[in-house]
Amino acid sequence: MAERIAEEKINQIRQSVDIVEIISEYVQLKKQGRNYFGLCPFHGENSPSFSVSSDKQIYHCFGCGAGGNVFSFLMELEGISFLEAAIKLAEKANIDLQVNFSVNGKGKSVSPELQSMLDAHELLNKFYHHLLVNTKDGQHALEYLLKRGFSRESIDKFQIGYSLNSWDFVYKFLTKRDFSPELMEKAGLIIKRERDGTYFDRFRDRIMFPIFDRNGNTIAFSGRSLGAEEPKYLNSPETVIFNKSKILYNFHLAKPSIRKLQQAVLFEGFADVIAADRSGVENGIATMGTSLTDEHITLIRQNTQSITICFDSDKAGIEAAFRAGNMLIDAGCTIKVAMMSDGLDPDDYIKKNGHEKFRNEVIGASLTWMAFKFLYFRRGKNLQIEGDRLAYIETILKEISKLTKAVEKDHYLRQLASEFSISLDALQQQLKQIFFSEKRNSNGQNQPINKPSVMVKQVNKLKPAHYTAERRLIAHMLRNRDTAYKVQDLLQGNTFNLDEHQAIITYLIGFYEDHMNPDSSAFLTYIQDEKLRRIVADIEMMSVNDELSNQELTDYIKQVLNYQKLLKIKEKEVEQKEAERQSDFKKAAAIGIEIIQLRKSL
Repeated sequence: MAERIAEEKINQIRQSVDIVEIISEYVQLKKQGRNYFGLCPFHGENSPSFSVSSDKQIYHCFGCGAGGNVFSFLMELEGISFLEAAIKLAEKANIDLQVNFSVNGKGKSVSPELQSMLDAHELLNKFYHHLLVNTKDGQHALEYLLKRGFSRESIDKFQIGYSLNSWDFVYKFLTKRDFSPELMEKAGLIIKRERDGTYFDRFRDRIMFPIFDRNGNTIAFSGRSLGAEEPKYLNSPETVIFNKSKILYNFHLAKPSIRKLQQAVLFEGFADVIAADRSGVENGIATMGTSLTDEHITLIRQNTQSITICFDSDKAGIEAAFRAGNMLIDAGCTIKVAMMSDGLDPDDYIKKNGHEKFRNEVIGASLTWMAFKFLYFRRGKNLQIEGDRLAYIETILKEISKLTKAVEKDHYLRQLASEFSISLDALQQQLKQIFFSEKRNSNGQNQPINKPSVMVKQVNKLKPAHYTAERRLIAHMLRNRDTAYKVQDLLQGNTFNLDEHQAIITYLIGFYEDHMNPDSSAFLTYIQDEKLRRIVADIEMMSVNDELSNQELTDYIKQVLNYQKLLKIKEKEVEQKEAERQSDFKKAAAIGIEIIQLRKSL
């Protein structure tokens, strides 16, 4: 994109959007004092350390250090450029940028090649759906779906379609509309024959389930065979617009319901999502034939921290639920697990027992994560055998020891005591032994990352006086243009001791050359370096006096300059020892006088 957005338009966007409203679309925020707090979308945490300032229009995470303004938030979270973030925000604020950008209609700029891929998928999606519901060619496929319990409403809502039993219809259909065959092969819609270089359709005589990205763009397909043909499901290959590790099926439709209910239901496949939706469970999402990934979890956590896992109730499904649950728990989510009888999957359960039972007796009766682990670790054990029984109790006690709430621990200990007729005292004593054993084993080991303890250590770590003085000076300089110039004069040609702090004030003086008034959000846009933006956001969140007294200012400047003198003293002390080692006592005495003078100047 060659064109640029004028600075006055950037300022208009910044003044027209509220960072709290924008971030609230991704993070649950609660007001505490003047700021808003929530769980950071950039790293896993259990207690909120992510702060948003409505006054300053900035955000900062005290845990991982992420920080910036509304533009950098979208850039970092969605992996888009500044221009793309500006386009997206301008669309929300109904601001005409008066420039011609190549955008995909969702506020995201794309290359002509990617746009062509998206256009081809969207065109085919509409065509497949038309074939299914409006033509004789698709009548048998429509009847097949209706017999399997699909409703016309679901077929329309999920835009299900049908691909013709033809080797080259899609190829001809797209090339007649000037879509490049080479590009359509890259998009995964057609396949090139090695022997003669000709093309043929990837999907033939299949029920077509379109796959959408988070913005509702069609980016891939999954085709289901109508009979015994293998594979049962044929999926689009991964392409530049389709990455299974980042896509959750139905996310774009489920998002409003997820945010409203503050809960998502995670399924294994899209057939289960569609069946659950017919039952009134509209907050269902699914992975695309792959295990849950960190990218999936990040996307979920941007909208809710409460997830119900509803996987198949066979051995493989239970193992997958256990793996997914552990990943979600580590990311700070609250987990429940919906269980079904007879090894059924959600789709089959609904067909057998009906929509109401699924809603009430499966989703509505979901187990807590700990209750699920009671069942998970019981599998394969004969609790009538003493060895199996003791091993099971030991395993469950280890899991209970991981719980942080005393009430939960007591509840599950009593449950264990009741089931196996063991005294509560004995179990509590065993729990203490496990606790102290785990503590001994972990002694000296590195703490895991992204845990609350890391944040506490970062916050509580005592910083040297010059470091604190420099940050407080920057905080006041960010709030007052005159103070910035005054600090620069008082430094008398000296610099701040930390390179990052010096870089920030260099940026700030440059910013004030063009801006008469302080503006935190505008300054963050002015800074090009992501690391410096984070530091500025952190400093902006510091609590400092509204007025900077002359005495306070003098004290801060003194700490900055004194540190340089302290470094000089240390250098001189090394020189003095070296002179003494060489028996040059005259030189050592002269250095000693210099040291005394430097100490006096402190």
